[in-house]
Amino acid sequence: MKAGVLGGGAWGTALAQLLTAGGDDVRLWALEPEVIAAVNRDHANPLYLPGLPLSPHVIATGDMADMADRDMLLVVSPAQHLRSVIAQAPARVPLILCSKGIEAGTGLLMSEVVAHVRPDAPIAVLSGPTFAHEVAQGLPTAITLACGDGALGSRLAARIARPAFRPYLSDDVIGAEIGGAVKNVLAIACGVSEGAGLGLNARAALISRGFAEMTRFGLARGARAETLAGLSGLGDLVLTCSSTQSRNFTLGKGLGEGRAPADLLANRRTVAEGAFTAPVLRAAARAAGVDMPVVEAVCALIEGAAPLAQVIDALLARPLRAE
Repeated sequence: MKAGVLGGGAWGTALAQLLTAGGDDVRLWALEPEVIAAVNRDHANPLYLPGLPLSPHVIATGDMADMADRDMLLVVSPAQHLRSVIAQAPARVPLILCSKGIEAGTGLLMSEVVAHVRPDAPIAVLSGPTFAHEVAQGLPTAITLACGDGALGSRLAARIARPAFRPYLSDDVIGAEIGGAVKNVLAIACGVSEGAGLGLNARAALISRGFAEMTRFGLARGARAETLAGLSGLGDLVLTCSSTQSRNFTLGKGLGEGRAPADLLANRRTVAEGAFTAPVLRAAARAAGVDMPVVEAVCALIEGAAPLAQVIDALLARPLRAE
């Protein structure tokens, strides 16, 4: 299957590099002219993936028409731009959605956005604990590939699998998406804990109680508990809540250190999706009657609705309850 990748950031570039193993040409669609030039001329992407040489089989383009002959497209654009990107994509080509988030304004998951914009396109979701640099370096990685069509999922898994990159098949598309979206918000909370010096006990509590929130919300949206407990849920949550390689964790760390949300979010070349997902997730949880106090706390900090000390005190003052 001839592969294309839509999105020339770190994750998109890493996936393009991964898919060239074996000598296959992979087309990488990017917006930035400097990224396209660097990939094609220097076989590198210093803007988003510095220090890592790329295969000459990664061929960058800014023209979506160059994707017309692809048999599969991995969509790695930021979640809030996915709608406009897939509207330009070739018709009826299977889309592997690698963006994690919930669309602001609609509350739709990425698969639901595709269903509205490109109902002709077969879809799968690729989600799990992955840092782009490690995937590009060929370090061992396991990830969920969720697809409602088992035969298509098997074909896609065979195309993207490598000895050190293991996709595990699932048919729970909603579960895979919810894990990836919610963990971004929870990673902000763990970053806040780090920045505020609350200790490792607090971080462990946030991960475990945050996972309980993820599970409650996921089940309310039709996800399966085993999906949320797998790579695309708990696995991704543990990774992004534990490292400054996570953009969301880094954003939270800045908030915990007392920096202003507007300053942290301004002029960021890379996107901390959790900042956009948090208020949408809060609204969806309230509408579904799902209690998500950690998500509520993150929203309060991002929106500047309450000082950090007050937000922490409110979480600690919640009534005692059975686990």
